[in-house]
Amino acid sequence: MTHEKKEITIYVETKPHPWSKDEITYEEVVHFEDPAYPGSGKTYSVKYKRGEGHKPEGVLTPGTSVKVKDGISFSVSETGQS
Repeated sequence: MTHEKKEITIYVETKPHPWSKDEITYEEVVHFEDPAYPGSGKTYSVKYKRGEGHKPEGVLTPGTSVKVKDGISFSVSETGQS
């Protein structure tokens, strides 16, 4: 029996995006905001709200991921560092 994850809606800078995985990585979130990432050479700060369970708010850093739920919201801002 295969278990298909139902598609949910995540928000990156208030823009809705369909998502069907259990988790999302820092890199995947940034790519929604900057399609050239990581080739753009920019660095970003990623915060989230309305997250899963015991950690409804937090920060994503490069190489990390977070469990998603329908309606989770990400804020992506360029840090200006390289």
